[in-house]
Amino acid sequence: MFTHSKEFPDMPLLVQLSEGLLTPEGEQTIFKRVADALLEVHGLTGNRFMTPAVIGHVQTYPAGSSYAGGRAQSLAVIEAKVPALTFPDQSVKDAFVRAVTDIVDECQAGGHPRERTFVNVTYAVDGTWGIGGKAWTNEALGAAIAAA
Repeated sequence: MFTHSKEFPDMPLLVQLSEGLLTPEGEQTIFKRVADALLEVHGLTGNRFMTPAVIGHVQTYPAGSSYAGGRAQSLAVIEAKVPALTFPDQSVKDAFVRAVTDIVDECQAGGHPRERTFVNVTYAVDGTWGIGGKAWTNEALGAAIAAA
């Protein structure tokens, strides 16, 4: 378990999937499972500040409109937008990518290869995280998380 609670900010997640890639149950649970994995790899499961701040969307694209290698194929792309300090070392990055890829594998309807599940992270500028009308710096977020 990794504990970096003083460094972990608000977390928008975007789960993008080809239609039919997941089972109906998988479609209903994928976001919560990915969000839980994010909290877990940072040692923040149940944190009262962070849990409601892990936000995002699941987008499903029509069959035949997702491409890999120039061909229409099933595709799963999970993106996280965070400040660079959120994933402070390679072990946390590895744990998150592995966990999310495993979740897609467990939720899939069948026939989607692991090699077409992509996880990536985009980093944002310090002080640009807005929650409830307040622009939070990394330092202020860390303090709020640690106090929760």
